[in-house]
Amino acid sequence: MSASSESPAASMPGPPRGQLAALLTLVTGAACLLLQDYAPWMVRFPEAWTLPATELVGTGLDAVLSAIKPVMRAWSWLLSYPMSWANAVLVGSPWPLIIGAFTAAGWYIGGFRMASLTFLGFGFVLLSGYWSESMNTLSLVSVSVPLAVLAGGSLGILANEVPRIRAALLATLDAMQTIPTFAYLTPLLLLFGFGPVVGLVASAIYAAPPMARNVILGLERVDPEVKEASIMSGASRWQQLFLVEIPAASQQIMVGVNQCLMASLSMVIIAAVIGGFNDIGWEVLLTMRKAQFGQAFLAGLVIVIFAIVIDRLSGSLALERKRHDRRVTWGLLLSGAVGAALLALTGADTAPEGVFSAAAVAVDDSLGAFTATHGATLDGIKTSAMFYGLLPLRIGLDQAVLPFTWGFQWTPAMSLWLFAIAVLAGLGLAAAGRHMAGAGLVIAVGVVETGIAELPWPFVIVGTMSLAWVAQGTRLAVLSAALLGLVLISGLWDRALLSLYLSGAAVVACVVVGGAIGLLSAVSGIAWIIIRPVCDMLQTIPLFVFLIPTLMFFQIGEFSAFLAICAYAVVPMIRYTRHGLVSTPPEMLEAATSSGATPWQTMTDVRMPYAAPTILLGLNQTILYAFAMLVIAALIGTTGLGQSIYLALGQADVGLGVSAGAAMAILAFVADRLAQGFAEERRKALGL
Repeated sequence: MSASSESPAASMPGPPRGQLAALLTLVTGAACLLLQDYAPWMVRFPEAWTLPATELVGTGLDAVLSAIKPVMRAWSWLLSYPMSWANAVLVGSPWPLIIGAFTAAGWYIGGFRMASLTFLGFGFVLLSGYWSESMNTLSLVSVSVPLAVLAGGSLGILANEVPRIRAALLATLDAMQTIPTFAYLTPLLLLFGFGPVVGLVASAIYAAPPMARNVILGLERVDPEVKEASIMSGASRWQQLFLVEIPAASQQIMVGVNQCLMASLSMVIIAAVIGGFNDIGWEVLLTMRKAQFGQAFLAGLVIVIFAIVIDRLSGSLALERKRHDRRVTWGLLLSGAVGAALLALTGADTAPEGVFSAAAVAVDDSLGAFTATHGATLDGIKTSAMFYGLLPLRIGLDQAVLPFTWGFQWTPAMSLWLFAIAVLAGLGLAAAGRHMAGAGLVIAVGVVETGIAELPWPFVIVGTMSLAWVAQGTRLAVLSAALLGLVLISGLWDRALLSLYLSGAAVVACVVVGGAIGLLSAVSGIAWIIIRPVCDMLQTIPLFVFLIPTLMFFQIGEFSAFLAICAYAVVPMIRYTRHGLVSTPPEMLEAATSSGATPWQTMTDVRMPYAAPTILLGLNQTILYAFAMLVIAALIGTTGLGQSIYLALGQADVGLGVSAGAAMAILAFVADRLAQGFAEERRKALGL
C-alpha cells in the first residue's frame, strides 16, 4: 500500500477526509430510507443470503475436538493431581496456620499495613462461614496462575526472541482478550469434561495474555546499555536473557503476575458454571439462583476481600523492593502453627460456623421490606429508563413512542419534521464552519429515530468504514468492512446489533457519568480522595459480583444488565479523564493564565484538548469493558450475542458458541481500533 493512501486528511486535495466520510454515510442512510419499500433487502439482510456458519463451524470443530480429545483428557487427568494436592493442603491445613502463613507473607512484603490487611481479610473469610469453599477457590487459583505465568511468560519470551512472529502473536493475544470467556468454555467442556479441571484450564487461558504482554513490554524496556554490557562480557544469548534481561525486567514482569492473579480470580465464578466445584464461585451462583441475596452478597464480599488482599500482596511484589524483618515473619508463622496445634489439642480445629449468617438473613429481610415499601418507586425507575431511554434507542422512536408509554403515537410526519429540524440545525453548524458536527447531528438523529437494532445493514457497514477511514486510513476501513461482512453473512447480524445497542447505551452513559466524575476529580483533590478508593474497589471486584446489587433491587431484566455493565465499565473513563486533565504541562496553563483566560476557558480551550488522546484511550477501555461484561450480563436478562453464547454453553453447541463469540470479538476489535485510531490522530495533532 502506498504511503499516499495513508496520508493525513489535511494533505488531501478537495474536502477534508472527515467531511467526505460524513457525506458518504449520510447518502447511504438516505438511500436506505428512501428505497426501503422498493428494495427491502437494503434494510433487512435476506436470510436466504446467509451461510450456515454455526453449523459449519460446529461440524469442523467437532471433528478437530474429537481428534484431540484423548490427548486433552490425558492432560485433564494429569492436571487433576496438582489440583487435588493444592486442595488437600489448603483445605486440610488448620485455619490458624493458613492465616498465620499469609499474614507472615504480608508482613515480609509490605510491613505492618499489609500484614494487618491480610489478617483482617482472611479473618473475615473465616467468620463468613465460607472457609472451605474459599480454600477450594484458592487451590484453583494457586494452580491456574503458575500455568498462566508459564504459558504467558513463554509466549512473551518467544515474541522477544523471534520478532517475525511478534505481530501474529500480539494479534492472537488481542483475540484472546476480546473473545468472551463463555465462548471458549464450550469447547473446553467437550475436551476436558465436566469438573474442576476445566475451570482450571479456562482460568489459565484467560490469565495468560496479560502475563505475555507484560513480559514483552518489560523485555522491550531493558536499557540498551545493560544489553551491551552483557554482550561485551561474553555471555551467550541464553545467559543474556535469563541472567541479565529478565532480572532487569522483573518489575514489569511482576506487574504481569499481579494482573495474572486478578484475571484468574475473576474467572472463579465463570468457571463455577461448568466446573462442578464446591468453591466460593459456586456459592455465589447457587445463592443468586435461589434469590438469597443476603448470602449471595456475603459470598460475593468474600471474593472481593480475596481480590483486594491478593491484589495488594502481588502489587507490592511488583512495586516495593524493601523487605521487612524476617524475625517477625517467622514469629507470625510460628504463632499460626502454635494456634493450629492448640486447636487440634482441644478438638476444635474446624472452621467456625458463619457468624454473619444472621446478618445475611437480616439483609434479605431488610431487602424484602425495602422492596415492599419502595417497590413502586423502583419499578417506576426501571420502567421509565426502559420506555424513555433504552427502548427508543433499541427499536427507534417510530416503534417505541406509543400511547400507553408516551401518551401519543409517533407518526411518519413527526419523523419528517424531526429530520427537517436536524438538517436545518446541521446546515447551521456547517455554515458556522463545523461541518463534522452538523453531519454528526443528522446521523445521530437518524440512528435514534430508527433504533440501533433496526439500522439498515449498508448504513452500519458504510458508517463504520467511514469512521475507520478517518481514524486510520484505507487499510482499517477495508478490514472493518470485511469483518462486519462476515458477521452479516453468518446469520448473526440481528443479534450483533442487539449487543451493539446495549453496550453502546452503557458506553454513552459511562462517558457522560464517568467524564463528569473524572472532571470533578481533576478540579477537586478532596473529590479524588473520596472517588479513588471507590474506583480501586470496583476494579478489583470480579465481573460476576456486579450482578448481585442490581438483581437485589431491580430483579432480572435488561435494565439490571445495563446497570451492571455501567458499574463495571465506568472506572476507566473516570481514571483516564482525570489523568488526562491533570497532565496538562504547567507552561501551557501559565500561558493561558497570563493571557487572561478564566478557569473555565482554560479547562475547555487548553486542558480538554490536550487531554483528548488520553480520554479517547479511556473510551477505548470502556468499550472493551462493556463488551466483556455483556456476556456475563446475559445471565440476568440480556439478548443478542451474549445470550447466544450463554445458551450455547448450556446446550454444548460448539458452533453457536464459537461463532457468536467470534462475532462479539469482531465488534470489540473494530471498536478498539477506531478508538485507538482517533486517539493517535489527536496525539499527532498535538505533536505528542
